[in-house]
Amino acid sequence: MTTTTPPVTLDDVRSAAERLKGVAHRTPVLRSRTLDALAGAEVHLKCENLQRVGAFKFRGAYNAASRLTPDELSRGIAAYSSGNHAQAVALAARELGTTAVIVMPEDAPPSKRAATEGYGAEIVTYDRYTGDRVAIAEALAAERGLTLVPPYEHPHIIAGQGTAALELVEEAGELGALLAPVGGGGLIAGSATAVKGLHPATRVIGVEPEAGDDTKRSLEAGRRVSIPVPRTIADGQALHTPGELTFSLNRRLLDGIVLVGDDEIRDAMRFAFERLKIVLEPSGATPLAALLTGRAGPLPPRVGLILSGGNIDADRFARLCGPGD
Repeated sequence: MTTTTPPVTLDDVRSAAERLKGVAHRTPVLRSRTLDALAGAEVHLKCENLQRVGAFKFRGAYNAASRLTPDELSRGIAAYSSGNHAQAVALAARELGTTAVIVMPEDAPPSKRAATEGYGAEIVTYDRYTGDRVAIAEALAAERGLTLVPPYEHPHIIAGQGTAALELVEEAGELGALLAPVGGGGLIAGSATAVKGLHPATRVIGVEPEAGDDTKRSLEAGRRVSIPVPRTIADGQALHTPGELTFSLNRRLLDGIVLVGDDEIRDAMRFAFERLKIVLEPSGATPLAALLTGRAGPLPPRVGLILSGGNIDADRFARLCGPGD
């Protein structure tokens, strides 16, 4: 009888955590009696909105980029992203003394584009509804001799993202369930690898926007399914198909996917701002929305949520969460 070693293991996540020491923030775990009462459970919130670049993405980007050879770093790196991975790669490149070129959609939030440029990256834009960002980035990397650092389709990226859940469990202890957003699937794959590696009985539940349910459909079909590019306020989760590598992990590790609507995401953003005193971008608020709406189903006594990011400018936050919206 033979067994196949998964592409990412708990040891890989632990290795990434060592590499990130002193570089990434060990973000706080927030508690709220009000939220506990509403959820009927003890809730532990991992605040990746307070991570460098304002999102969990820095963990994977730095873990991957820091493992490149000196020759690869000397030639520069490339990436494609709607915003958070863009910023993460740009900052990782700056930290490592190299350059970055980022392929971003034309309609990426202006604050995310400005921050990416602020870290020193060059930006190449495309139309997310008609262009193929992967093909554009791969062609650009080949033309310029750059090394591509993908947003989720790489073991080092997934392992780096999993360090957020590793820290959460180290601080909060064993959890009955963990909720995290699902976009390309890297965060939830790394999180599930870390949490189930430590406590196999923990249920890991992904959260997607209703318009972007490609992973849920894929899990139900038993294969990767593509959908039209979703139109949702959760721009960090506006993908049309799960990653091949991430799906291979998630179909084995996840206990389910739940969906939340844009209005429910707005309500969660308001709750986080008014009651928890933190700012979340729409994608970062989806696990909280699932908790507040009861979409996650009956909860165990102790629950963890990864609040994945807080990159939203004041004007967009006001438009989404202000009176009448």
